[in-house]
Amino acid sequence: MNKIFLIYTVRWVTRLLAVCILWTGAGIVIAETPDNSTAAENYSATSLKTKYTALGAQLTHNQFNRPLFLNSVESPSHLKGDIYAVVDYPFATVNTALNDPAHWCDVLNLHINIKYCQASAEKGGSNLLVSIGTKYDKPLYEAFQVKFSYGVVAITPDYFAVRLNAKTGPLGTSDYHIELEAVSLENGKTFLHMTYSYAYSFTGRMAMKSYLATIGRDKVGFTLQDATNNQSLKHPDYIGGVRGLIERNTMRYYLAIDSYLATLSAPSTAQREMRLEHWFSSTEQYSRQLHEMDRAAYLKMKHSEYLRQQKAPIQAPS
Repeated sequence: MNKIFLIYTVRWVTRLLAVCILWTGAGIVIAETPDNSTAAENYSATSLKTKYTALGAQLTHNQFNRPLFLNSVESPSHLKGDIYAVVDYPFATVNTALNDPAHWCDVLNLHINIKYCQASAEKGGSNLLVSIGTKYDKPLYEAFQVKFSYGVVAITPDYFAVRLNAKTGPLGTSDYHIELEAVSLENGKTFLHMTYSYAYSFTGRMAMKSYLATIGRDKVGFTLQDATNNQSLKHPDYIGGVRGLIERNTMRYYLAIDSYLATLSAPSTAQREMRLEHWFSSTEQYSRQLHEMDRAAYLKMKHSEYLRQQKAPIQAPS
């Protein structure tokens, strides 16, 4: 009896760890509602430009060596990450690139844990079918399928906001969102705001605790524990735990967006390979937080996934 119970317990914990790695160590980008970010009045060029002005110092002086500000929030039932960044691309370019559901698959597929992404138009709007798996090259049937609805929240000549929503995920996770808004700046630049968040139940909390107590115990995020005392340290003391976890994944998705934008001027036949190289190089700039495998292994895995995606589309969950 005890042996059977032990086997069951080990299998349950292993399953929780796998889900935690997929959904919190390498989850999906988005916006959540704890701070009323979905209120219609908050979606405007004026609101985002006000935020740009308020973040002036943080965008200029930070640990990222680029005009970027990252923030994370943990509550009893939600996790949320936000990135604000200035990119050196005109608003028209960013709008064309990221205001299209098919282009979002090109972005998401750069992430180490995204195994498949298919955009489709259905009655009532566009959707993205996304398969999320471990960092290793595994069959699609071992990945989790999530169906995201895609929608344009707001659009004006110098501003847009788009959102991806998924109501449910594995083992009690829910309310996944991917949200991006952008506003035109002077000198041909654009200010972006990306949010990633989701809700989790008791099962999800158990998964995160198991992950953070084992293979995730030494992983860190980007927020300094004490910004004043850490600035001059050779090895800064970064935040760990659940907030560190959400920060790593938020950064991975932002770098995917940046890599997609960075390669748009290249010949179309070369863009996919250049995006992969750019994403990997960008993540290695923050290797303490983001390194998971070497370049050759990453490229081999992504080439295999691309060839698999060219086959017949997989069926979306109902």
